[in-house]
Amino acid sequence: MTPTWVQLVYLACAVCFILALKGLSGPKTARTGNLIGAAGAVVAVAVPFFYKPNGVDHLHHVPLILGAIVIGAAGGVIGARRVQMTQMPQMVALFNGVGGGAAALVALLELREIIEAGGDPGWFVLVATAFTIFVGSVSFAGSVVTFAKLQELMTSAPVVFPGLALAFAVALLGGVGLSTQLVVDPTLWVGIVLGIVGLVFGLLLVLPVGGADVPIVISLLNAFTGLTVAAGGYVLGNVVLLVAGTLVGASGTFLTLLMARAMGRSVTNILFGALKGGSTLGGGVASDRPVKSAGPEDVAIMLAYADRVIIVPGYGLAVAQAQHSLRELVDLLGERGIEVDYAIHPVAGRMPGHMNVLLAEAQVPYEQLKEMDEINGEFKDADVVLVVGANDVVNPAAKTTPGAPIYGMPILNADEARQVVFMKRSMRPGFAGIENELLFEENTTLLFGDAKDSMGKLVNAVKAL
Repeated sequence: MTPTWVQLVYLACAVCFILALKGLSGPKTARTGNLIGAAGAVVAVAVPFFYKPNGVDHLHHVPLILGAIVIGAAGGVIGARRVQMTQMPQMVALFNGVGGGAAALVALLELREIIEAGGDPGWFVLVATAFTIFVGSVSFAGSVVTFAKLQELMTSAPVVFPGLALAFAVALLGGVGLSTQLVVDPTLWVGIVLGIVGLVFGLLLVLPVGGADVPIVISLLNAFTGLTVAAGGYVLGNVVLLVAGTLVGASGTFLTLLMARAMGRSVTNILFGALKGGSTLGGGVASDRPVKSAGPEDVAIMLAYADRVIIVPGYGLAVAQAQHSLRELVDLLGERGIEVDYAIHPVAGRMPGHMNVLLAEAQVPYEQLKEMDEINGEFKDADVVLVVGANDVVNPAAKTTPGAPIYGMPILNADEARQVVFMKRSMRPGFAGIENELLFEENTTLLFGDAKDSMGKLVNAVKAL
């Protein structure tokens, strides 16, 4: 029987997780929310060291547990200090995969305990165990693939091969069959094979996904991990795991649906579109068509004598770490009486909120950040739209080219502005791997070069006017 004080502490930890999610819903409270959630997690981990249910020591292999905690904490600190903002999605994918894999391993260990204890644990406990093993393994394998795609350790394009659909169906049916067998006749070897099938299914699920859809799959796998943790919490009789897993599963599901809606796609199309003919395929080949380019001085004149300027930041801004120079440029334009706003696409960068966090680092006033629905109607009144490192989120192909990887995705209406300036390192296509027709329009000018270097030159040119 769990002592009352332990149950109350666990309840407080669960409340901390709820408050953390609430805090993370806004940029002004995100840091506080994160700290509250971390504090709740630390307390929840520490509590089992301080009580003995029914006077029996329930902890074994304490040195190994403490060693794992020290190694994990060290890895977390190093990761937090060294991982760049551009690599956050990859780190999220890894953390998510580790969570799913850990849940699957814990479920296997609990299955062994159930078998050794004998008796009837109840069909629902066995269902939860099978679910945790299979879905946790899927999340682990899938997250590793998403990490490899984002880190460019493998191609970001969909990976398809003859018989993929059949292999996918066989793995899914195998997982269902083995799960049923585990519930009817629980044996350890069935659980191990179920985990292996889950790993294969996770690979087959994510390999066909490519381009801009990878961050959405990360969110979906995050929801999978949350659900496995919740199921594991039920198996272990741990309220904190049950609540925390349910929160992660629910929030991950909502985020997946919101991101898919922002892309103008269904989750089914994102996962299985490549099997129907390559909905996420992009050639990724740079064009040799002529474009109009200019130097920093020419672009500075366009900006300095405009009345309304809209900034569209993207992943290239994060890669170049040019947010501070961009803030300086916007301040200079503001001193000239020019109205300037930032247009934020829901999936700009590699994950939701990527641009918001990046610009917050440069102390950009949050009031200047406008979401797509709020600012899309204002592009037609803008004298200049400055696109910094973005591509797919302003690509008119989303509206004009059926069959394109991003067709149907809501975009920022940068093409409606009087003048568009693209700051690009090269003519290389965006993450979706297709050309941006806006680059070749009469009202578009390109400023080639590293975004940070070009932004510095642009700032100096504006100052010189």
